[in-house]
Amino acid sequence: MTSGTETSGSGDIGRTLELLWDTGKRPSRGPKPGLTLERIVETAIEVADREGLGAVSMRRVAGELGTGAMSLYRYVPGKAELLDLMLDRVQRPADDAAGLGDGDWRSTLQALARANLALYRRHPWLLQVNQSRPLLGPSALDGMEKVLSRIKPMGLSDPELLSAIIMIDGYVVGAARTQVHQEEAERTTGLTDAQFWQAQTPFLEKVLAGGRYPVMASLSEDTFSADFDHFEFGLQRILDGLEVLVSRRRGKQ
Repeated sequence: MTSGTETSGSGDIGRTLELLWDTGKRPSRGPKPGLTLERIVETAIEVADREGLGAVSMRRVAGELGTGAMSLYRYVPGKAELLDLMLDRVQRPADDAAGLGDGDWRSTLQALARANLALYRRHPWLLQVNQSRPLLGPSALDGMEKVLSRIKPMGLSDPELLSAIIMIDGYVVGAARTQVHQEEAERTTGLTDAQFWQAQTPFLEKVLAGGRYPVMASLSEDTFSADFDHFEFGLQRILDGLEVLVSRRRGKQ
């Protein structure tokens, strides 16, 4: 489910950008009443959320909307372009700035990381998309503008500011993929995470008692506890590292 199966920007780039920025021609030849590009995109997202990205096709979306596939082609050229519209739609930032923390750069990046993790959890199919070359629609640029305006006071160069955002996103993607894989494993095997590790406990206790792994045997009982928030721990260490860099730069001014 989480392996890359689709690539952003693989359709007609010019036409997709026209659709994203609403600069192209409207459908002609009598479009179906009530059918809009927004409804098409929203319906495609609903299908992907329920069944995964592989279930999304022009025919399937048309069926969900109660129309023929040819009606959809009056609005969007094909699935490749539809995918980029879906990506931009789910990444639409909130209207208010409250979701970006208290205003300083650290709270902004912290809020960004948490919001992106929640985004991937709501739409796991995002992990199936190769977004190494994203098309920059209004949602992407609106979100980037809000974040950059908050972290600009870090005093880093512009490429470094962008790199900080990329760093956070890369960390979040890895954490989200791990969480989604864990949930997939539970559904596939029928075993909860706790049941899975409990099944290994007797064997592991015997192995660790043999003296071959003294460091592992010395670990506290809560080392592998599900109560420890690995995501937050890693996020704060990344932000601590950026804090050191920001302080160093300010000390040279």
